[in-house]
Amino acid sequence: MPRLQDLCAQALARAPDRPAIAFEGHWHPWGDCARVANQLGAALDFAGLEPGAAVVLVARNRPAAIAALLGLLARGHSVQMVYPFQSGEGIARYIDGFLPAAVVADAQDFAPEVRTALTTHGIAAIALNGMAAAALPGFEHSTNRRHTPGQPRIEILTSGTTGPPKSFPIPFAMMETHFLATPLTRAQGTDPESLPPFLLYFPLGNISGVYSTLPTLLRGQRVELLERFSVAAWRDYVVRWRPVHSGLPPSFVQAVLDADIPREDLASIKAMGVGAAPLDPAVQAAFEDKYGIPILVSYGATEFAGPVAMMTADLHSEFGRAKLGTVGRALPGAKLRVVDPATGADMPAGAEGLLEVISPRIGPDWIRTSDLAVIDADHFLFLRGRADGAIMRGGFKVLPETIERALILHPAVAEVGVVGAPDARLGAVPAAAVVLRGGKELPSVEDLETHLRRHVLATHIPVHWKIVAELPRTPSLKIDRTALKSLFAND
Repeated sequence: MPRLQDLCAQALARAPDRPAIAFEGHWHPWGDCARVANQLGAALDFAGLEPGAAVVLVARNRPAAIAALLGLLARGHSVQMVYPFQSGEGIARYIDGFLPAAVVADAQDFAPEVRTALTTHGIAAIALNGMAAAALPGFEHSTNRRHTPGQPRIEILTSGTTGPPKSFPIPFAMMETHFLATPLTRAQGTDPESLPPFLLYFPLGNISGVYSTLPTLLRGQRVELLERFSVAAWRDYVVRWRPVHSGLPPSFVQAVLDADIPREDLASIKAMGVGAAPLDPAVQAAFEDKYGIPILVSYGATEFAGPVAMMTADLHSEFGRAKLGTVGRALPGAKLRVVDPATGADMPAGAEGLLEVISPRIGPDWIRTSDLAVIDADHFLFLRGRADGAIMRGGFKVLPETIERALILHPAVAEVGVVGAPDARLGAVPAAAVVLRGGKELPSVEDLETHLRRHVLATHIPVHWKIVAELPRTPSLKIDRTALKSLFAND
């Protein structure tokens, strides 16, 4: 089986004029990608790094970041992904925690707080600017040359089920065995150069971004890259390239309906993949009725290193509306079961409980999730919500406790409760009820948001706010989440 390092090196060695990545109306050939990777490699060598040294990549959805990722993997570096859509303080905290030998990021992401962290730990920095990579002035050398123990890997941040985001490692060997042979890039023919470009829109730093980007490019298929997903850009892609298969983030299926895109614009699509977050069955039915395109929903998580259940085209054809709302059956090698939350005993078909999963990418042990689920007599999985109160904002999992812990640090905040409020586009968004301290100056919502951005990702910023005299509580004096949700019912 080819090594990931070798596959990345071979990709970067392709004909320099061969198209690789379309971005904002311009094609970047493989020669551009190789140049960025070579410039990055030279800067890392000058900094004193050896293959295997850990490198943080703050990956925006831009061609240079993809080229940098391929270059780092080709050199055998362990890559620690960090989301760019957060404050400089947030990025600096991850650098403090990871302590890499070098940080690679877009030039705009080297905020003062990030530079302070680099200086404190003796970390080198390489800035991406357009399709170029160069050492950040003043940070050309690294004195922190820590190697990641064990096999090289890509580390992806996941929120987990409780507490702050944690790092989930994907060893190169797992990528070679389970990702590079994914059905995602085997469909639509055998000659990758003859296929329409694959549309990339998931953040490069998360599991869906890695799962879609690397296999596609390494097999030689062109890609069209979106920095941010939009219905207009997706529609333009479909009309221009007429793909047979396409996909949408769940939160944008309703947006496509609202945009009233003509049926003929989507006529080439035979099936639509949707995953990363729940999809309202009513929205699915409305989309299928309007466009005649089956939606094939999948279910996975970073902790599983990808999807473990999926509604296939054959299953959709056989069962149709009889299984509306399902995320399909277990994929080959995966196992699913529902257990009693209190005892761990297996629940019978049709009974609701906590979902447990065996993922073939991870190992033979059952992984307990925080998803409430039902598996019916035909072995179809239906998700019923979250046991831990997490808010699924589009494809991002937001823990109320993370927002609450950050808000309580504001000097004017005495208490805070955060819940999920329904949202037509994203499924759910955070809503915060705040009790202020007596004698303090009344902060504005903008002040609270500014404070919060210093501590959490942008996806965690509440959409709805209320200043209240007290939080609703249960008889045991815990925050009454149901009553709290009712405060935002009409927002």
